[in-house]
Amino acid sequence: MFAVRLTADAELRPLNPWHAEEFLANLDRARKNMTPWVSPAFVATDLDGARLVLQRYADRWARDDGGIWGIWSDGTLVGGVLLVSLNAGTGVCEAGCWLEPAAEGRGLVTRAVSRLIDWAVDERGLHRVEWRVLAGNVRSIAVARRLGMRRDGVLREVVAGPDGRSDLEIWSLLAPEWRAHRAGAPRGADGGERLEN
Repeated sequence: MFAVRLTADAELRPLNPWHAEEFLANLDRARKNMTPWVSPAFVATDLDGARLVLQRYADRWARDDGGIWGIWSDGTLVGGVLLVSLNAGTGVCEAGCWLEPAAEGRGLVTRAVSRLIDWAVDERGLHRVEWRVLAGNVRSIAVARRLGMRRDGVLREVVAGPDGRSDLEIWSLLAPEWRAHRAGAPRGADGGERLEN
């Protein structure tokens, strides 16, 4: 078991299938804000569905092609970050996030994704981290900008949804860019140290 301190009252740690009840409760609190931006396959509506989502990511972790971590604030799961994909052979991964409204505005996602990128670049030796976001998702685009990512381009009308088709923006950063960004970026009041149990 490990945890990474994000703030004095928040930490990042693995999100496992046995957290399904907490995950479903978090999704229920975040559902209205998430639904326009996140795949319906992720936004489970019942306990079995929540367990299935977490099991898919546990299986991805076991195959070394993805993973999921929760953000807990004062002991409550309020969101998380994930590696939607990870390919050590090509050196490319795709990161993502979600957060319930009550936890917004505290920098939790930016800190959590920063730790995820640190791991991907420093420990796994990945070269490129991607961030794929629907064009209207200004909060997620703001995270990409804060992380020092660049917009590579737009896939026009590539995502079909109930209200029509949407553009998908592709943002990314390369390992050397991340190292330069990190060297100039503040780490938070507590330094974001790793906690071991």
